[in-house]
Amino acid sequence: MTVMNMIQAINSAHDVMMERDSGVVAFGEDVGYFGGVFRATEGLQKKYGKDRVFDAPISENGIVATAIGMAAYGLRPVAEIQFADYIYPAFDQIVSEAARMRYRTAGEWALPLTIRSPYGGGIFGGQTHSQSPEALFAHIAGIKTVIPSNPYDAKGLLISAIETNDPVVFFEPKRIYNGPFDGFFDRPVTPWAKHPKAEVPDGHYTIPLGKAAVVREGEDVTVIAYGTMVWVSLAAIEAAGVDAEVIDLRTILPIDIETIEASVKKTGRCVIVHEATRTAGFGAELSALIQERCFYHLEAPVQRATGFDTPYPHSLEWAYFPGPVRLGTAISKAMEG
Repeated sequence: MTVMNMIQAINSAHDVMMERDSGVVAFGEDVGYFGGVFRATEGLQKKYGKDRVFDAPISENGIVATAIGMAAYGLRPVAEIQFADYIYPAFDQIVSEAARMRYRTAGEWALPLTIRSPYGGGIFGGQTHSQSPEALFAHIAGIKTVIPSNPYDAKGLLISAIETNDPVVFFEPKRIYNGPFDGFFDRPVTPWAKHPKAEVPDGHYTIPLGKAAVVREGEDVTVIAYGTMVWVSLAAIEAAGVDAEVIDLRTILPIDIETIEASVKKTGRCVIVHEATRTAGFGAELSALIQERCFYHLEAPVQRATGFDTPYPHSLEWAYFPGPVRLGTAISKAMEG
């Protein structure tokens, strides 16, 4: 076991899979010699060579199109989009080609493609480096969408993503890339088993896609989160003084609805938190699923704490970011019902 932050865990997942499978390749803008803008692939080109870890032109649609071709012909490419904000030029390739390949070939062709990208705010990236587009991909049949919240999960989930025979969009919350962030909130974050800098196995292990984690058990209210918002949730419930159950989705598609349903039926109350804009965000789908499955168990309306329906502001980032205060307000509303 080695103490790692999320960047190191992601690098380790690449390393493990490239050593096990010569068909695994990694590429993207500045991914090779430079090791990526956040250093997630640092040292891999030196170890595995320029044929397996290499730089791509600044052309996101070209990166994904190339990766689709590689995957269709038997490789397992891991393509990095430097920021999630830059993924839109590749959207047609992802939606019209990658997501449809298994269906259009009646299952004859698989497409073992992983697209990694840092997402979300918290580093003062402004409107073009802080977006959270996960709901767009959750809407598309044929794509798995994964978002880890800690190093242990990041490595296990990325290995699972690389090993699966379906395309995976793997969003990495860059606010917690580099480990603990005491001082980010008004009070220290309550630690739990998988702190943002934690012990991670050095070798191969997997975490199944589509399985959520109950990171804190409770009886009063269910808080559903993913990525950085898991840590916001833990800070908020400590400040609010409620016995909340916190669910880390880990994979938003496929979604572990069974874990969600069991928790909400137990607590009778639910709050959903995500950093993306509120309207048509993934929280709306979660709210609908909970209403359909748990209506007669709910003691109050489902609440949401989200980003605003605006571009991500550079100078007012912490006003936009749904932190513990805004989530605490949503929890209070859920408890009043």
